Amino acid sequence: MSAGNGNRPAKTYWRSLEQVQGDARATEFLHREFPEGASEAPPELLQEGLSRRSVLAMLGSTASLAGLVGCDVIRRPVEHIVPYVDAPEGMVPGVPQAYATTMPFGNRALGVLMESHEGRPTKVEGNELHPSSGGASGVWAQASILDLYDPDRSKTVRFGDQPSSWDDLVAAWTEGDLAPAADGAGLAVLAEPSSSPTLLRLKSALLERYPQARWVTWQPVSDENADRGLESVAGEHYHALPHLDRTQVLLTLDSDLLGTEGDSVRNLRGYAKARRVGDNGSAAMLRHYAVDGVHSLTAANADHRLRVQSGRVAAFVARLGHALAAHGLELPLDGGAPATDIDDAWVQGLAADLVSHQGAGLIVAGDRQPPEVHAAVYALNSALGNAGATVTYHQTPDTGSSSDADLAALTAALNEGAVDRLVVLGTNPVYSAPADLDFAGALENLNAAGALIHVGTYRDETSRLARWHVPLAHYLESWGDARATEGTASVVQPLIEPLYGARSAIEVLALVALGEARDGRDLVRETWSELLGLPLEDSSEAEASVPEDAADATEDGSEDADAPPVDPMSLPVPVAPSEFEIAWRRVLHDGVQEGSAAPAAELAPVAPEDCAAAVRAAGDASSPVALGEELEVVFRSSAALYDGRFANNGWLQELPDPMTKLTWDNAALISPATASALGLENEDLVTVTRGERELELPVWQVPGQADHSVTIDLGYGRDFGGRIASTANDEDHTPGTNAYLLRTSDALHVGRCAVRASGGSYPLAQTQDHHSMEGRPLVKEADLDYFAEHPDFATAHSEKPHENSMWDEWTYEDSPQWGMTIDLNACVGCNACVIACQSENNIPIVGKDQVMEGREMHWLRIDRYFSSEGESERLLEELVDPLPHDPQTNFQPVPCMQCENAPCEQVCPVAATVHDDDGLNAMVYNRCIGTRYCSNNCPYKVRRFNYFNFTKDTPEVMKLGKNPDVTIRSRGVMEKCTYCVQRISRAKVDAKQDGRPLADGDVVTACQQACPADAIRFGDITDAASQVVEAKSSPRNYNLLNDLHTKPRTTYLAKIRHPNRDITPAPAPADDHGAADDAGHGEDAH
Repeated sequence: MSAGNGNRPAKTYWRSLEQVQGDARATEFLHREFPEGASEAPPELLQEGLSRRSVLAMLGSTASLAGLVGCDVIRRPVEHIVPYVDAPEGMVPGVPQAYATTMPFGNRALGVLMESHEGRPTKVEGNELHPSSGGASGVWAQASILDLYDPDRSKTVRFGDQPSSWDDLVAAWTEGDLAPAADGAGLAVLAEPSSSPTLLRLKSALLERYPQARWVTWQPVSDENADRGLESVAGEHYHALPHLDRTQVLLTLDSDLLGTEGDSVRNLRGYAKARRVGDNGSAAMLRHYAVDGVHSLTAANADHRLRVQSGRVAAFVARLGHALAAHGLELPLDGGAPATDIDDAWVQGLAADLVSHQGAGLIVAGDRQPPEVHAAVYALNSALGNAGATVTYHQTPDTGSSSDADLAALTAALNEGAVDRLVVLGTNPVYSAPADLDFAGALENLNAAGALIHVGTYRDETSRLARWHVPLAHYLESWGDARATEGTASVVQPLIEPLYGARSAIEVLALVALGEARDGRDLVRETWSELLGLPLEDSSEAEASVPEDAADATEDGSEDADAPPVDPMSLPVPVAPSEFEIAWRRVLHDGVQEGSAAPAAELAPVAPEDCAAAVRAAGDASSPVALGEELEVVFRSSAALYDGRFANNGWLQELPDPMTKLTWDNAALISPATASALGLENEDLVTVTRGERELELPVWQVPGQADHSVTIDLGYGRDFGGRIASTANDEDHTPGTNAYLLRTSDALHVGRCAVRASGGSYPLAQTQDHHSMEGRPLVKEADLDYFAEHPDFATAHSEKPHENSMWDEWTYEDSPQWGMTIDLNACVGCNACVIACQSENNIPIVGKDQVMEGREMHWLRIDRYFSSEGESERLLEELVDPLPHDPQTNFQPVPCMQCENAPCEQVCPVAATVHDDDGLNAMVYNRCIGTRYCSNNCPYKVRRFNYFNFTKDTPEVMKLGKNPDVTIRSRGVMEKCTYCVQRISRAKVDAKQDGRPLADGDVVTACQQACPADAIRFGDITDAASQVVEAKSSPRNYNLLNDLHTKPRTTYLAKIRHPNRDITPAPAPADDHGAADDAGHGEDAH
């Protein structure tokens, strides 16, 4: 916990309520150097008391047993090397190749570049040419490689409980009992929203061939409310595209546009760009206001946050409309502002800011808000001149918006027997449909007279009730296409043959719509012939392919020795590629079709009377809940599992939630005040009741959560879907609780519930108190106006380290010397870097029980700190009563600091951690004997120890996704961030082959490449022109724990906030002019 900035009042930083309240378990974690089970000394010695003799005896034993331990405990895997007989053209063993493709996500798309080793996709990166990614990526894209190699994926077509084949399904549909009626009566297709031009073409073909067929588009988490609200005012269907990089004043209303909603990667990139500030504080900087009840990632990054229940956001919109009118905006609102207890000064300050920044402001409503709020937001943006400037509207081909009403109608039709053929493409309605629909019961009625054909990645809850089940192909093993929000078209091209004979959604739909089995590639090329306006007829001749009998291979991929030799003269003569082929290859190479974006629509401004009507309608949609027998319940998509589709992804299950830091489970999230009123503590089991439906789950208090409100993450509590989704370490335990059981058609996002204690508790695995650097200076921040006056605030009051040393320190004269900066003003805590590091460096998951012991293996962690006004020594007196309800939030990524004067190196008895010529603090795994002295001596707590062989039981198929350039560590070995040394080595080799020196940007670390906010700079610190040197020259640059004289190569740029002084006046000078933000967390300032 730290004091304030310069001559300003002090701030206190803390990681959890348990830390504030002095909880015994939290205190134990804070003061424990090692995770559970790794005591600094044997228990018997601790009981008897340590003497100098016993300590020396232990040290001697450690050194003498180093060789034995190295031979016996460290088990190295056996490697089998299989050479190519005839290598594919252009492939060099050991040299990865990159291919552009697209990750479809609902009706959106993310352009990616896939790194492939010898035909095995191993790493996801963003495609710089794609507007949605811009070269970055997010947690779901980074983790998608693990889904490809998931051994629990569905492996075969099934008829009932018996294995079948694709050919059998084709025969049954075209010639057998599955054949639909001539006009399609009784046929229905249930699909997720999709922006795929090919899928939409086949949808049109289906409805043209079968005019009586039904097409229902639905997914449990969607932007249907936004679509309906916008269409109600604009008159047509448009997609709203926010441009945060052009925005100076941003208001988010119960929106997580930086996290789980919309084009989050694109939004993060624009947000970070708008938040950047010059070295003198003079640059324009976005000011962010947030109004919500769920402390989301977006809310945590706001300069001003107003805590209200989700159901009261509509009332706030009405109140804001009156305030805007009072500040001169033409809004004919009769009468006074609606009576609310919302802070009037806050609303007036916001309204004045929006009016003074017309054309440069932006209001964004979240997906949970009702259509009336979205309509009012559209109208207000139009009235403020923001439409066409900071937000544009695009009309793209029908992308099939999700419709809850259509799903309800389909369920009724199933119950009435009006549907006897249902094809479910990719979704899992038995698990996630509104509970009141009883979709499972409707399917049982269907199967009694008809057939359900389910196409899915897993044998999940829906597939168990299907007559036919078809494995759904992963996007990295199938052909397809997709459009971005503004309409940019891109191709999904496979990098590997389907691992389990799976089929893509367009291949199954082609069978249904066209009555024949078609190849996915041919379907996509036909679509793109139309998109490019080029004929396809002669393009096939341009592909001089080898006859099929010349490429015969055995099942294991080896060549058939008995195959007859091919006469080279019999091969077709290559011809000049057609215009289509040239354009097609360019699209495959770039990953996007240039110029395919839909132009921004020129919409007429909303009339003042219509705008006022929309604001009044929003006020009527408010549904506040007061403390009493009922509370508000909010259902939101998980930051890790989304709607449950990633439930079998171990990386995401073990990824700490950005705000709660929970892993492997969801919980009932409530505010400290609500918990106190209900007499609840963390991990207490409660029963949440809505009507006749009940759900039991543990409680977790979240500072910043709205009072009288409960938030539950969706996507957990699976019955089927894989060994990780349904069981974690314990066959009797399912990760999390299924919140869909409470979610009904009348409360898909926000509703009312009753909460009562069930008795007992449930342990949750959370990381907020793990690897703590308690008592040390960490976060540094200032307001923009203070930074303009004191640009050196980050270092002005830092303690100067002692320069004296007991030995001659190493001189780093050779080039390159690697270093990194992390901009805390750009970082929003999205976790993309954490998963990118895990994917790049083959970091294992350890399971819930090991996380609870503090043994998670992430090389890079993101520390989340809450901050409250007040001196650290007055912490308990000022914060505990009342508890902190609305703190500010800071995020700080913490990798290995790569210290020049590394404390870990000085204590390792076998020199397993040493420095190399490039200044890297390297690990020699073969030497490590697992003393863990290095971890004990690391002040940054960034070293990870393999307590078990976490990769021992890794299925063979998952090994295909490992990075071959990174060693798999064994039990008893310490590991940590290496600055992606394998990438450094690769760049050096490439530069040497090109006969040139390394250039700035040749080496990009995994975390840097994934970061949507571009918060990380990496490069040669001896190159004065490098980006990392430019960043380190900023006055905001500071060393973490500078007084320890570790000389870290990784440094930080302090965070800058941009408050509105009409809401938060400038603080008066404090008495202690020497106080600074770098005082210790949990300690008094020195």
